[in-house]
Amino acid sequence: MSNTNEVSPLTSIVAGGTAGAVEATLTYPFEFAKTRVQLRSDGRKMPRNPYAVVLKVYREEGLRALYKGCSTLVVGSIGKDAVRFLCFDSIKRHFADPETGTLSPLNNLLSGMTAGLFASITAVTPTERIKTALIDDAKSGHPRFTSPLHCVRVLLAEQGFLGGIYRGFIGTTLKQISATSLRLGSYNIIKDAETKAGIGQGGVTTFANGSAAGILTVYGSQPFDCVKTRAQSAKGEGVMDAVRGIYRDGGVMGFWRGSTMRLGRVILAAGILFTVYEEVAVLVKPVLG
Repeated sequence: MSNTNEVSPLTSIVAGGTAGAVEATLTYPFEFAKTRVQLRSDGRKMPRNPYAVVLKVYREEGLRALYKGCSTLVVGSIGKDAVRFLCFDSIKRHFADPETGTLSPLNNLLSGMTAGLFASITAVTPTERIKTALIDDAKSGHPRFTSPLHCVRVLLAEQGFLGGIYRGFIGTTLKQISATSLRLGSYNIIKDAETKAGIGQGGVTTFANGSAAGILTVYGSQPFDCVKTRAQSAKGEGVMDAVRGIYRDGGVMGFWRGSTMRLGRVILAAGILFTVYEEVAVLVKPVLG
């Protein structure tokens, strides 16, 4: 996916992991706000504007509250994006046109789906579960969890490995398959089309392409994100319980709750992710291949 055409698996891992860490750190307050809105508010009305949510939490709970669960997400993002880019680049090498180095639109989307599946199994589900549980626990005002590690220990003791750490796996995996397919697939489709049209690929173009892919990702995968968040709350719900709860609280449109907040984050996040990935890949390719 980089401007250097083919990259080695090690380059994909290093560039993808670095991009994931940078993106997660810079955009975490928006992720925090989106997660807060999707969780039960216990009767407290939350603003729909992501900036208003961030400001409200900052005023009432302080700056540290906005980064509750951030370290878990950063670690997960390093693994998630390393796996996603590794899988996507590996699949692309096998199915790309030998003359142009591009994929068909369908193969781009299928490659993204495969990458999303592997990322969910290896990194995303456990870290999303811990992050969501920490955010949900913190909003009570009397948190039980003192750290991500303590959260893991409590969840394991109370709910076991699958129920504690892999709760919400189905919803998370559906979200990852759809989101990664749309994000990586649509980005690569746009990039391939521009390459064929003779449009150069610089930092500004990469950021714009990533942001456009982010818009498609949000609206295509938001229902799965809502189900995943409810299922991975501190209390934890089954997938069908989460679906029924979302519908009961907000009807059909409840499945797109938090989309405005996620949109603001994902447009920025996707632009950062692809820009950092491309730049790091160029830097490390001479060393790592």
